[in-house]
Amino acid sequence: MEEKKTFRELGLSEEILQAIEKKGFEEPSPIQALTIPILLKGEKNIIGQAQTGTGKTAAFGLPILDTLTTNNSKHVQALILAPTRELAVQVSDEIISLKGEKRLSVAAIYGGQAMGEQLRRLRRGVDIVVGTPGRVQDHINRGSLDLSQLSFLILDEADEMLNMGFVDDIEKILESVPEEKKMLLFSATMPSKIKHIAKKYMGDYEIFEVKKRDLTSNLTEQIYFEVTRGDKFEALCRIVDIEEEFFGIVFCRTKVDVDDVS
Repeated sequence: MEEKKTFRELGLSEEILQAIEKKGFEEPSPIQALTIPILLKGEKNIIGQAQTGTGKTAAFGLPILDTLTTNNSKHVQALILAPTRELAVQVSDEIISLKGEKRLSVAAIYGGQAMGEQLRRLRRGVDIVVGTPGRVQDHINRGSLDLSQLSFLILDEADEMLNMGFVDDIEKILESVPEEKKMLLFSATMPSKIKHIAKKYMGDYEIFEVKKRDLTSNLTEQIYFEVTRGDKFEALCRIVDIEEEFFGIVFCRTKVDVDDVS
């Protein structure tokens, strides 16, 4: 049985180790143990096959925070792309909580948030930007997001971003960043589009996978039905009726909806 490593053994600095201790992390998850030492060395680009809940934000966040300089430059040093604004905010909050006393600024930019506030924040200078592809591309087009000195580009939940139709935005962003930056791609699955992006933009890269039992099963069938709001409850009832034994979870937008449906 392989002995588990500690965060200290992965090569992280005392400053970051103190932040980890305050967070209450005791030992690295499998994806963290695999990727952190490689990222600290900065020798290769990385593809990490891991789903949400495996600790991948810290897997890329900790070594990036440890590597970036605090030189008060107004240039963005790291860009993290996420498929949704909810995930962008979540990743941004996690990065902020992991940086400890290190003087690095972090900002989340995404659609649905006032552009003016984002423009003011970017003008003040940000070290790490976490954003959705569409809004990041908007800022690049406006000239408000300077990626000319980018050191790290991370694609978080890359398969979800591609499924949501962000492939063109992602490719445009990849074409506008320096070739010498380090690129990290995290995804639960490895469809052909991701392999195409890796081959075209990542150069020398290494793939790390968590154990198969920890990965999302590709056998799960996902289906959606487009119906009007007034027909949703009737459609749900029909789906329940179709199954001889129905076991499931129904998510609703509000507490009132939960009461009505139940």
